[in-house]
Amino acid sequence: MRIYAVFVYLFLYAPIGIIVLFSFNAGRHASELRGLSVQWYGKALSNPFVGDAFVTSLEVALIVAILSSLLGTAAALALQRLKGSVRIFFDGLIYVSVMIPGIVIGIATLVALVTVFDFLNPWLASVWPEGVKPPQLHLGYTSVIAAHTLFTMSLVIIMVRARIAGMDRTLIEASMDLYATPWRTFYQVTLAQIYPAILAGFLLSFTFSFDDFIISFFVAGSNTTLPVYIFSSIRRGITPEVNAIGTMVLVGSLTLLMTAQYLMRDRGKH
Repeated sequence: MRIYAVFVYLFLYAPIGIIVLFSFNAGRHASELRGLSVQWYGKALSNPFVGDAFVTSLEVALIVAILSSLLGTAAALALQRLKGSVRIFFDGLIYVSVMIPGIVIGIATLVALVTVFDFLNPWLASVWPEGVKPPQLHLGYTSVIAAHTLFTMSLVIIMVRARIAGMDRTLIEASMDLYATPWRTFYQVTLAQIYPAILAGFLLSFTFSFDDFIISFFVAGSNTTLPVYIFSSIRRGITPEVNAIGTMVLVGSLTLLMTAQYLMRDRGKH
């Protein structure tokens, strides 16, 4: 079993290690290691297209993480009160949205948005004042944020509901017995217990949104996220610059996860 575990971990992490190693390649080809250098990091950081794509991905992922955490937590708390077939129906919808392949979500979202835009744009043009150009709904920031939020919100719901199921409800009853208001009970008792799950859902939503390519490829319109830019760069040929971008994203993700773990431990000590 130990040998099997070693091979599994090598299969999972060896490609990541190769990408990190070849990001320091001094040559011009990603598959040929010709010495060590950090030149490709400098080129990636000075590339304006990489910077624009990174900012777009960062803005979208941050907004998606906030919306998913708020809406997912509210939905999880509401679903806990449902019983019977209604709860089973909504549970099915949540798990189906997680299991459906990303390409299906991307195509379905694209078709739905285009249909809605084709209906709303002529209607806005007809009701808008004469002489004033009506707004045109189109694919872009809003469509990417909406698509990512609908997908990642299911992840937050699952994580928060799992935390609620293991929550010590006697603390809530004690708070009510001590005449605390419902809002005070929620803030000081319920939220304090489910906070780790909300934070984990926030980080997971941020990561999924930032790294997503398939859904963004269909609904981003003229906006270019970092995964879409990397895909376009690979089509023109793989260079160590792509490896450098991937390594920086990896380091940033690990730093974010370790920071969150530190904050949760620090909160637990107090």
